[in-house]
Amino acid sequence: MEIYSLSLIFLSLILPPLPSQACHHIDHQSLLDFKHKITYDPSNLLQSWTPQTDCCKSWNGIACNSAGRVINLTRSGLVSGDDFILDTSMSGTLSPSLSNLTFLQLLDLSNLKDLSGPIPPQFGKLSSLTHLFLDSNKFSGSIPVTFRSLSRLQKLYLSNNMFNGEIPSVVFKSFKSLSEIGLSGNQFSGEIPASIGEMISITKLDFHENNLTGVIPDTIGRLKNVKFLDLSENQITGSIPESLGSLSELQVLYLNQNQLSGAIPGSIGGLDSIQFFRLSENKLNGVIPPSIGKLPKIQRLIFENNMLTGRLPATIGHLVTLTDIYFSGNQFTGSVPASFGNLQNLQTLDLSRNKLSRRIPSKRANPVHETETCEGSRACQANLGLKGASGPIPSQLAKLQNLQTLDLSFNPLNLTTLPNWFSKLKLFRLKMAKTGLRGRLPGFLSWSSTISELDLSSNALTGELPHWIGNMTNLSLLNLSNNRFRNPIPPEFKNLSLLMDLDLHSNNFSGDINTIFKKNVEGPLGHYNSIDVSYNSFSGPIHIGDEPAMDSIVSLVLSHNPIGGIIPETLSNGNGLVKILISNNNFIGKIPKELLNLKNLKEFDVSRNRLIGEIPKHNVSIPASAFLGNPGLCGTPLPPCKQSF
Repeated sequence: MEIYSLSLIFLSLILPPLPSQACHHIDHQSLLDFKHKITYDPSNLLQSWTPQTDCCKSWNGIACNSAGRVINLTRSGLVSGDDFILDTSMSGTLSPSLSNLTFLQLLDLSNLKDLSGPIPPQFGKLSSLTHLFLDSNKFSGSIPVTFRSLSRLQKLYLSNNMFNGEIPSVVFKSFKSLSEIGLSGNQFSGEIPASIGEMISITKLDFHENNLTGVIPDTIGRLKNVKFLDLSENQITGSIPESLGSLSELQVLYLNQNQLSGAIPGSIGGLDSIQFFRLSENKLNGVIPPSIGKLPKIQRLIFENNMLTGRLPATIGHLVTLTDIYFSGNQFTGSVPASFGNLQNLQTLDLSRNKLSRRIPSKRANPVHETETCEGSRACQANLGLKGASGPIPSQLAKLQNLQTLDLSFNPLNLTTLPNWFSKLKLFRLKMAKTGLRGRLPGFLSWSSTISELDLSSNALTGELPHWIGNMTNLSLLNLSNNRFRNPIPPEFKNLSLLMDLDLHSNNFSGDINTIFKKNVEGPLGHYNSIDVSYNSFSGPIHIGDEPAMDSIVSLVLSHNPIGGIIPETLSNGNGLVKILISNNNFIGKIPKELLNLKNLKEFDVSRNRLIGEIPKHNVSIPASAFLGNPGLCGTPLPPCKQSF
């Protein structure tokens, strides 16, 4: 009985009272006028809206108060049931007559995809409106200035439409009660009005993916209740305002993909609640302030592709809640701070494409200074095996047992070899391209059971691909390109049953290329997506046949090898092929007609082989250069054939 009573109380809170009077005639006619403006209703969302019936009692999506006045109009495009989600749509425009629904509190026409036209300025008369959802349609025009009269509005979502023009400053001044506003995915332009600071109740503000320009106004620091702030994917310039650091309730801050410049302000240390912080794809410069170490709840720091400089602050090691660091594409120098070993929850550490390097202290270096730089850690000064140098990757990182991705690619680290303590990590992705690695592949990789993506490209690795490569059975991506490997691929390669992307280009591998094609697969997994073995010494002929690993390949690059034999017709079995580049080989015979008529083919090059015959007719546009260097070839796009083949 007690549970039953509680249920009744709960229902009374979420459901409007049943109307004791019939639908008011003004509201009834206003809704029919709205229906009249709807030109296409394939989901029959308005089928129950008939002139002879009571809009409060019989019309779907309508709720009324006890006086028979409409308070809710809900005809959104996503209808959820107990075990289904129904995706619906509607075409037409908004009738100004809806403004006669003067008791309306909720208007939800979101996700209907095809509603279009402007918002009627008469909507400013909906003074009782608290929730307006028009997102995910094709509405256009600007935000009516009359919205300044909607002083009770709590949630406004106009996202994913085609709205344009400037955001009227006067509107924000009236939105004292607004808690959520979504204008993303439109074409709004101009500056963010300084009046944004008047929306003192705002908790969520999403303006991403527009054409907004100018600077972020200092008044944004007045939004003391904001938890989610997204201004990304605009053309905002200037610096990050100091006032932003006063937003102590802010949990999500996205300013990425703008044109912000200047330094990251030290005031960011005041973002006590921040969890997700994204500044990537801007023009920010200077150092990361040490105050970044004062973010007690931070989970993701994404600062990639800026112009940030200096050393990585050791204070980042205080951020024990961090799960992801993306700092790639900057100009950071020095070594990785040993304090990063404290980040026990870290899953991703991406410091690629910076200027991190091994620091060799001078003979006159101040020993106190050196100790401070290494934070008093012997491991920091130990040099990972080279005397007299400070190692760029501290061994303390071995403590990061949750680390899944480590990417230090394209840094002048001069590592020579991977430290043995890497074997203690349970990595999913290991990317160390162009970091100075030399010699043979480190043996500890042979017992790595977790690595799925391994990129050691653009180094000076030598020797043959070891037989134990077949033990790395979780590999889905292997990139050893631009090294000095030689000799044939070992037969154990076939055990890489999950491998989908292989890049061995620019080495000196030799032997039968079919070893690569004949690898095992594991059910739907392990079918090649891409292969690039160009600029090697592989031989043929190719025997692809019906090899399962090749049946869904998208990109095949075999250029600059001495591969001979014919181009097999079975190559066209991979009907998803987009790229076939097999130039500068010793292929003979004719080009299979099926190959040039693959429906997805976009890139094709068989130049400088020994092919003959007429080029098969094809619909894809292929330049003549893709066929040159085959004296026996003729036909479009080469000169016409003079004889029948």
